[in-house]
Amino acid sequence: MRTISPFKVTGWESTPYEEEAPGPKLFRVRVRKTFDGDLRGESQGELLMCVADGANPSAGAGYVISERVVGELGGRSGSFVLQHWGVSGAGKDPSTAGYIVPGSGTDELKGLAGKMEIAVDASGAHAITLDYELA
Repeated sequence: MRTISPFKVTGWESTPYEEEAPGPKLFRVRVRKTFDGDLRGESQGELLMCVADGANPSAGAGYVISERVVGELGGRSGSFVLQHWGVSGAGKDPSTAGYIVPGSGTDELKGLAGKMEIAVDASGAHAITLDYELA
């Protein structure tokens, strides 16, 4: 099955680390999101981020995250964990990819598995695409 659901980032608490090191800046971020559509609910995750040049975001950035989603998917309620990553910059389109962690589904989402991508349109709106199956 496939779903594309819009989402909003509702929380972003970043903490730099290795601040004195030369080169790209590194951050730990606690991020929260709300999803609307066939995937409806909220998530909270821990993100590690690298920004090549804090004064020029288009210079390059990358992230990895584990986030727990709690809500409904396809009319079934429960929770599951997403692990994903992305890169942007250097004149290339942003790219993301990731997976639903196998075995992480709870309640009516037990047996959930699949892969995911995130897209951001020209207006800055975010959407998640899930290609998934329920065992």
